Amino acid sequence: MGYGSEAAGEERERERLDFSVSDVLMEDVYSRKRWLYTGPPRNMALRELSSLEKYLGLKKPNKYSTQGDKKVPVLQNNNGPPLVGMVTVACHLAKQAKRPELLGDSAESRAVVQQWLEYRVSRLDSCTKEDVKTILKDLNLYLQDKVYLAGNQFTLADLFMYNGIHPMIVDLAIQEKEQYVNVTRWFDHIQHYPGVRHHLPPVAVLRNRIYTSRHH
Repeated sequence: MGYGSEAAGEERERERLDFSVSDVLMEDVYSRKRWLYTGPPRNMALRELSSLEKYLGLKKPNKYSTQGDKKVPVLQNNNGPPLVGMVTVACHLAKQAKRPELLGDSAESRAVVQQWLEYRVSRLDSCTKEDVKTILKDLNLYLQDKVYLAGNQFTLADLFMYNGIHPMIVDLAIQEKEQYVNVTRWFDHIQHYPGVRHHLPPVAVLRNRIYTSRHH
């Protein structure tokens, strides 16, 4: 009887820890801190691109696959070779939806958007627990006098950095949060931007404290 109970417990634990693109409660994933410190789940990028399609109002979903050990997203392009990589695909989707303003409205802002998209993929998606404070500190300083990351309007930089920073904000201790007031201000603004949050749980910033939606 003891062996049966132990086996059943192990099976439940395996089920509890197993997650994929079909999961609907991303809050559970983030609360385990799994992808923040070990890399994102293999289909997180595909989920994110699917959410971007919804935000852009693209009615016909694109066909995606992944490539390599890091599961880099690939868009199967009917009119040419496949498009490889989160940044490349995201920029293509914005153009497909005829939303060029999301890539920046000037040469300078377009360069800044591209910079933040690359930062998201190269820095945030591979960060370790030790990197978090440095990332938040640098971002907090950058946002000191800014509402958006690039220029004076919402761009893909805000959307993708919001997605990338979300697990860090969820995991932020109450006493630590005071150090990053500019980040939390920007984060709260972006998460309430119309159409942004399709696959992530809300994080409410109230009375100088941060709560996930499960506390409400």
